[in-house]
Amino acid sequence: MLLQYKTIKRSIIFSLMLMLAQIAVQAQTTQPIWWFGVSGAANFNFYDGTTQTLNSSLVVPTAFHKGYGVRPYGSVLAEYRPAGVWGIMLNVGYDGRGGKFNDVVAPCNCLATLHTNTSYVSVEPSLRLGIPSSSLYFFAGPRLAFNMAHDFAYTQEKQPNTNSQLSDMRKNLISGQVGVGFEVPLSSANSTTKVNLSPFVSYQPYFGQSPRSIESWTVTTVRAGVALKFGKAHKIAVAATPPPIVVPIVADVAFSVREPKTVPLNRQVSETLPLLNTVFFDAGSNSVPARYVLLTKDQASGFKEQQLQEEQSVTMSGRSARQLNVYHNILNIVGDRMRANPTTTILLSGAPAGDGKVMAESIKQYIVITFGIDGSRITTRARIKPVNPSEQPGGNKELVLLRAEDRRVDITSTSPELLMEVGGGMMKPVQINATQIDPLDSYVILNADGAKKEFNSWSVNITDDRGTVQHYGPFTRDQESVSGVTIVGSNPEGNYKIVMTGEAKNGTTVTKESTVHLMRQDVTVQKGFRYSIIFDFDKAFTIASYNKLLTDVVSPLIADGSTVIVHGHTDIIGEEEYNQKLSDSRAQQSQKMLEPTLAASGKNNVKFETLGFGEDTNHSPFENTLPEERFYNRTVVIDIIPANK
Repeated sequence: MLLQYKTIKRSIIFSLMLMLAQIAVQAQTTQPIWWFGVSGAANFNFYDGTTQTLNSSLVVPTAFHKGYGVRPYGSVLAEYRPAGVWGIMLNVGYDGRGGKFNDVVAPCNCLATLHTNTSYVSVEPSLRLGIPSSSLYFFAGPRLAFNMAHDFAYTQEKQPNTNSQLSDMRKNLISGQVGVGFEVPLSSANSTTKVNLSPFVSYQPYFGQSPRSIESWTVTTVRAGVALKFGKAHKIAVAATPPPIVVPIVADVAFSVREPKTVPLNRQVSETLPLLNTVFFDAGSNSVPARYVLLTKDQASGFKEQQLQEEQSVTMSGRSARQLNVYHNILNIVGDRMRANPTTTILLSGAPAGDGKVMAESIKQYIVITFGIDGSRITTRARIKPVNPSEQPGGNKELVLLRAEDRRVDITSTSPELLMEVGGGMMKPVQINATQIDPLDSYVILNADGAKKEFNSWSVNITDDRGTVQHYGPFTRDQESVSGVTIVGSNPEGNYKIVMTGEAKNGTTVTKESTVHLMRQDVTVQKGFRYSIIFDFDKAFTIASYNKLLTDVVSPLIADGSTVIVHGHTDIIGEEEYNQKLSDSRAQQSQKMLEPTLAASGKNNVKFETLGFGEDTNHSPFENTLPEERFYNRTVVIDIIPANK
């Protein structure tokens, strides 16, 4: 029944939209101020409370409580609708509130039934609120009811039937109602006699609807029906107008380009890498996966965390293989830190519950045997789900990937030697020194504001002084970027004309131009700094310890005159548009945390460039194949570029 109601409702709304559109074109008359008509409906009555004393001569052995009934409603109506959305409605009519109580079992172990036939003359004045440019309206007001009938029929097995009248009935009731309706025009737009068909639904709660002055019987009613309304309109003179001139709508897209001051080929970077305190296990296995670096006892005796800064490649090109290799040494880093700090302890929490304990124990045995750590310093525990699970209740986005992320062991500790200096529950990060190839500040940023809404796609042609053309695209987002290193190639510098061509959804082609001057910088520029912030799945807010990292550690390293590039990223799970907004929010929130601290320290000449790349795999720091890669992609990366001297 609910599905049928929804189908009927959608059909009515669609019909209303078509009729309103027709009226807007052909309207030749005013709308009536006064409407008169009739209505018919069904009252769906729901009984609650207690009824046992039916009248002075009949007290039934078992009390009745809940019940239900459908009875007719009919009224004559008048409506006053002056200019504007407000109006007044009045309905006077017959109001059936009868029904049947749920059967009960009498002491004779036999069935007893009670039917009521209560009815009223009701007077229902209401305020009417019409929705502009719509046929939908709402109404609310009091209900005044005058009792007409209060018959009942009581039957009980092995006893004669009783047909009589209920005693102690209230002659008058004052209650209230709220409702909603639709106006469906049945007359032509030019007719002066307007006829509307108006389906409506109202709700009349039990407040004030206790029919009797004794006991606690109450009635709640849902009324569904239709009203037929008539009104008198007046003709208006409409001047003849020439056919409209059709003017093509030009797609509203603003195009701008951000050019770098110089195009650095590389930069020395000191990166502070967050250390995920999680080990992910493969499906069907309780052993530490082979991608994690597991040492022999002899190798562990000479392992130092500082070696990870020296043993990796010297570049950060491509996906972040170096950073991922540091993370894959997580068990060795923990073992080395616990060995260097004999009072530290850790908790290993494994999920899901069936395998979690075994997975946690496998990590414990590795640290105990390989690094010689006393087993009493390591506690293991199984959990149904991790503390911050990736799979959320009610979610259905890429469940295979999310559940793979929840098959893991989380490493936590209350020992400050293992945690960040600024506090919180995160593992102390690892410092990495490297040469960054094609840094982000070398990119030309292309802004086509409104392109996602107006264009099917857009692209750019970049032409240098010698007429050589480079083509990039097609794009669909509002913002894209192109490597300045790729544009200049072997040229030391040059002027470039950038022509954006968009294929609009309305069939037109939009072309806009801009120019940039690019200068290549071959010398390795001064050292920069990079910090990363990791976010929980589908979250745009950092944990408190990252707030302290930004204000206590990152801000002091930003010198006056520096450029700070804040770029947000997400993994590939979920909708692309949603991920774009999520990365924007993450990046903007991080900038807002930095700005007050910089202003308080007198650093007012800091330039921020805040970008969100969403799930764009061309810019994401990591791949998206492994759970740890997706975790690291839920990030905001902060690049601090010192001012050129």
